[in-house]
Amino acid sequence: MPRERTHEITRLEGFSDAVFGFALTLLVVSLEVPRSYDELIGLMGGFLSFACCFALLIWIWHEHNVFFRRYGLQDPWTVFLNCVLLFVVLFYVYPLKFLTLHLAGQFRGDPATNMKDVDGRLVMLLYSAGVVLIFGVFVALHRHAWKKRAALGLDAADLMTLRYSTRGHAISTSLGLVSIAIVLVNRRWSGIAGMIYGLMGPLHAWNGYQAGKAHARLHPTAPPLPARPESNA
Repeated sequence: MPRERTHEITRLEGFSDAVFGFALTLLVVSLEVPRSYDELIGLMGGFLSFACCFALLIWIWHEHNVFFRRYGLQDPWTVFLNCVLLFVVLFYVYPLKFLTLHLAGQFRGDPATNMKDVDGRLVMLLYSAGVVLIFGVFVALHRHAWKKRAALGLDAADLMTLRYSTRGHAISTSLGLVSIAIVLVNRRWSGIAGMIYGLMGPLHAWNGYQAGKAHARLHPTAPPLPARPESNA
């Protein structure tokens, strides 16, 4: 498994964590304290959408944290890419929240979240553009780490992890591009453009499986020692 380089949390990482915390705050900042039972029930109805948004943002934060724990780059190009990522994350919160609220409402049969008056094509374009930008930046960060591999002193296992991590983010970026292409081909296919993200789990599982096999080839399990003959004494 790859080594995690231990170092003090830098100002860049601290600033990034603060931005991620603010992005999570934006998920609920517009919610008011319920003043009646009906308002409370309506508020609890948004729990599923909030949980989905929360999980996605935590996933992005985790990938960000793993990258900086492993490579700890602080050069100007890394800072620039990190700022682009944080900017997109803050903007991404709004279409993400809108989409999950309406999808959860449709699942509950809430008439207040009727999608008939919503331009699904525009919503999916905004959502998929956010996916492409966020994971495209992760691809760029990992490719930059590859260029710095000699200075970072990465061994064979580290390089293998870096290669498959880059491919994982490229998979997410590619799904976003496919979603955008589907919507642009036919605006009525916005539902299909959304369902394409259902492939993300299986594709990432496949990539993780391939990464595990590659690491196993690097460090094959040693054969068991032959049994010692019993003494006849």
